[in-house]
Amino acid sequence: MDASASAPAPTASDPAALRRLYFLRFAFAAVWAVLLFASADSLDLLSATLLVIYPLFDVACAVVDVRSARANRGPVRGLCANIALSTLTAAGLAAAATSGIPAVLRVWGVWAVTAGLVQLIVGVLRRGMAGQWPMIASGAVSTLAGGSFTARAGQDNASLSALAGYAFLGGVFFLVSALRLGQADKANRLAS
Repeated sequence: MDASASAPAPTASDPAALRRLYFLRFAFAAVWAVLLFASADSLDLLSATLLVIYPLFDVACAVVDVRSARANRGPVRGLCANIALSTLTAAGLAAAATSGIPAVLRVWGVWAVTAGLVQLIVGVLRRGMAGQWPMIASGAVSTLAGGSFTARAGQDNASLSALAGYAFLGGVFFLVSALRLGQADKANRLAS
């Protein structure tokens, strides 16, 4: 969940940096989703570790994005909010994993809603840059999915499989954004 908030226009190097970051995020999400899906019916050491790693990876990506944005005098407030949210989520998931799958789904649901809203706002603020409409859609989907995770927590057969699907879909949104950023970069180079 990548985020930023402020109005300065992105510079020419922002799309290239975001493109590389978005490809990395897709690859991570795809591998993570497969691993979590394989252990989705139980909350064991592997699944608990995967759950905590996901928001920590989000923190690392946001830190990279902050560095790029600062180097190009771009906006960073939303990214900093995302770092804080994901850090708290990692701690919350570590604690929730000791209480069972319903607790994990509730923590993940709150994170999906809040991080989705931040991602939606950042996508809107970056909408002048190619590849941001998938990020806007991803933020909206994340916000809605968060509510469904919370609802699933109350079911008798709660499972982590929905989280794997959610992460994979989020990765696909990052892939589409990366591809659109690449198309825009190529068009800009041809126009120059």
